[in-house]
Amino acid sequence: MPESKGRSKPKSTFVAPVKAKEGPNPEWWVPVFVTLLLLGLAWIVTFYISQGAWPVAKFGYYNLVAGFALLIGGFGMAMRWR
Repeated sequence: MPESKGRSKPKSTFVAPVKAKEGPNPEWWVPVFVTLLLLGLAWIVTFYISQGAWPVAKFGYYNLVAGFALLIGGFGMAMRWR
């Protein structure tokens, strides 16, 4: 059985994008993300210890949302720390 001729493939013209070299984070970066993490943790712990009366009684269980939002903000900043 005869072999088929291979197709000639065009040469790739793809050029990888050049990424700008990222420098270090500003000096305020670490204190802010650590503060966000600790504040989120303190918010949630205060909510549970006070049985929902604190930090903001009108929020109810949305206090957990506020605490986790602070934690997620802190984790998001920690992920981009260089």
